[in-house]
Amino acid sequence: MLLEHPLVLMFDRYRRKAHYLVARTWAFLTVAPFVKIEYEGLENLPPTDTPAVYVSNHQSFLDIYALLTLGKCFKFISKTSVFLYPIIGWAMFLLGVIPLKRMDSKSQFDCLKQCMSLIKKGASVFFFPEGTRSKDGKLGPFKKGAFSVAAKTGVPIVPISLIGTGDIMPPGFEGRLNPGSMKIIVHPSIVGNNPDTLCSEARTVIASGLN
Repeated sequence: MLLEHPLVLMFDRYRRKAHYLVARTWAFLTVAPFVKIEYEGLENLPPTDTPAVYVSNHQSFLDIYALLTLGKCFKFISKTSVFLYPIIGWAMFLLGVIPLKRMDSKSQFDCLKQCMSLIKKGASVFFFPEGTRSKDGKLGPFKKGAFSVAAKTGVPIVPISLIGTGDIMPPGFEGRLNPGSMKIIVHPSIVGNNPDTLCSEARTVIASGLN
């Protein structure tokens, strides 16, 4: 990523496809040999160059690796402290992951503004609307930031259900990889201009996949 970064900034500053190819390869090499990944609904993924807001449930640190295997160039949002992690944090910086300071209203506002700016420039963004990982695997309440961004920019919401990641790598046990399998369900896109309606519909769809 470091070697190709100058060229990425010159020719593909917003999507950074070359970096995401590296990240996808990294995800496959570190996860696929140990965990079976099953996919459903891949035909629902928007075309590569179509900006969208992706949302999913959040169970594990492993979720990021699982989602990278989809091969889509979406910008994740991450708390600022993760950028300090060796290798992983540096790769996130090069990928253009959006930093967020939790419980900081200015940081939250700036994050949403940056998301809308990226979408207008052709990039996609990814939200975990629960805001944090579920401790018991149950789907928590959704925050409305992602749906406000989609409503204001007019791009579709792509709901995704992640199943099994919390059992393989439970929250707080990032050094442990339990045997098992995971499933990624990509649901049909949702379009609308009302954040509350989009939030409710997306949560219902994601919950249906988990059930």
